[in-house]
This record gives sequence, structure tokens and C-alpha cells, in this order.
Amino acid sequence: MNRLRGFMAGLLYMGLALGAIPAGSGELDIPYLETLRTGEMRKLIFSPDGAGVGAPPALLTEDILIDASGAKTSLGELAAGRTVLVNFWATWCPPCRHEMPSLDALAAEVSGEDFAILPIATGRNDPDAIKAFFAETGITRLPEIHDRGQRLSRSLGVFGLPTTVILAPDGTEVARLTGDADWHSQSAQAIIGAIIDAFAR
Repeated sequence: MNRLRGFMAGLLYMGLALGAIPAGSGELDIPYLETLRTGEMRKLIFSPDGAGVGAPPALLTEDILIDASGAKTSLGELAAGRTVLVNFWATWCPPCRHEMPSLDALAAEVSGEDFAILPIATGRNDPDAIKAFFAETGITRLPEIHDRGQRLSRSLGVFGLPTTVILAPDGTEVARLTGDADWHSQSAQAIIGAIIDAFAR
């Protein structure tokens, strides 16, 4: 019976996600997206009119981030014109350790040419500690990115960890969740799918 309920719930979310928002419209149907928020996704707050302030344009192109090889890079280069889920975290953050595997699982379902998940370790996080964190939590699909100077996190008004900010392809904020959540839940996948469809190229 539980399997049947799970299957039916999955069909409901899939049907909602596929039927409500025209692909590539560039606009979000916020009232519709609100209906998809269940469980921990109730903490996800959508920006008014579907587009918040987002990252300052200069920070989209400035090389203020560091990748796994130690090379400097920018949010714009990593996003590559896609909708992005930016997760700010730290190696010393227990809720981040709890949340990260669900982001890795989400990446297996939805990452591609229109969407990317960018976990960004913000502040004082030793590169070796970041690698150890990924190994210990079984993260294999997400990139290692460091915002050592906290310039990106501060520009986006991140004051606690973890914080997840979803940005449209032009860098404007469309949604934010403070605290940890299950990003591999049916609710999360339906919401992310609808957002991807709205901005699909």
C-alpha cells in the first residue's frame, strides 16, 4: 500500500510539473509553484513576481570563487547561462552534512544543459577539509567550489548556513531556502523541474 501511495504521489507531482508552466516562457507561475511546496520545501520562499535582486552583475563575471584545482573562476562561468541552485555551506556545519547527499542525488536527476547545482563552501574552509567532506558524505556528482572571501555569499545576503538560493539564467534570484532540506524529495524535484522548464533554452 505504501508503495502504491508513493507511486501515485509521484505521478501527481510529475503531472503538475509538466502541465502548468509553458517551457521556455521565462516567467514563473508563483501561485502554482506554491502548490508544490510540501514537507521541508515549505521553507522555500519565492521572490515576489518571480525575480528578486540576485547577484550584482559585476560579481557574476569576477573571478572570486575557487574550484577544486585551485583555479579562480566566476559564478557566471560556472552557471554558463543555466538556472542554478547555489547552496552555501561549510565543512563545520552539521546540517550541511545532513543536506548535501540529497543535493548530490538531485544532481543525478536534473542536472544538464539547463540546470546546475553549485555547492559553495563559504568562509574559512580548508581545501583538504572540503575534499574530505565530499568523500565522507559520498558526494560524487557535485563540484568543489570555495568562496573563501565570502564576497558572493555576502552579496546575496546569506547570514546562516546552509542557505540555498535559486538563480535564473540572468542571475536574478527566484527562490531561497534557509536551513537544510531534502532536495531529492518529490516536492523538491517537482519545483525544480517547473523552474527549469520556465527558463529552458
